Amino acid sequence: MNELYTRFDSVFFEKTRLSIVTLLMQQGVQSFNQLKDSLALSDGALYTHMEKLLREDYITKKKEVAGQNVQTVYAMSEKGRKEYLDYIVFLETLIRKTREGS
Repeated sequence: MNELYTRFDSVFFEKTRLSIVTLLMQQGVQSFNQLKDSLALSDGALYTHMEKLLREDYITKKKEVAGQNVQTVYAMSEKGRKEYLDYIVFLETLIRKTREGS
């Protein structure tokens, strides 16, 4: 079971980035401003986290037209979805083993 605790890298497993990927998994595609508002982050802080997730291919980014403006939208990549679902399985396993030990 020790390998379960160290299998998630620090890019994915950092608290704010885990919140970002959770929002993207639950809400689907989100704009930069939607994420910023939901997480109460500054532009700079959110941008830094998003770039780290993009660099590791956990999320995707594209520009789209919204009215007369262009906005940046983000979604989970296939790699990101798999990592998130693996994380959920890890949590479920941990909960099950904890309950069995009670």
